[in-house]
Amino acid sequence: MSRSMRTLVERQIRKAIAEGQFIGLKGEGKPLPDHSGEAFTDMATQVAVRIMAEAGALPEEFKIKKLLEPAREAFRDAKSEEDRRLAMALIADLEQRYNTAVEARRKFMGR
Repeated sequence: MSRSMRTLVERQIRKAIAEGQFIGLKGEGKPLPDHSGEAFTDMATQVAVRIMAEAGALPEEFKIKKLLEPAREAFRDAKSEEDRRLAMALIADLEQRYNTAVEARRKFMGR
């Protein structure tokens, strides 16, 4: 973003804060949601997923993706070789299910 654009945006934000336009917004006082995983997703898919998430319905691949990080943490924190083996088996299963769900969605969407 260019410097002049950044200055304009910051000025507009300060003006909105001064006018109280940010008071009472949904999620006020909470950190912004992390959407970094959507960086390589096309716009139509992002919109569809956001609408589904707001309605409480997420595609299977997103549910599986949420399970992967705790599984990876369990692998990192495993004390014994057996615990590491079990955690790695869970990660492999989740990754396979995730990739299958992604491929199924892509086929369904015609991509």
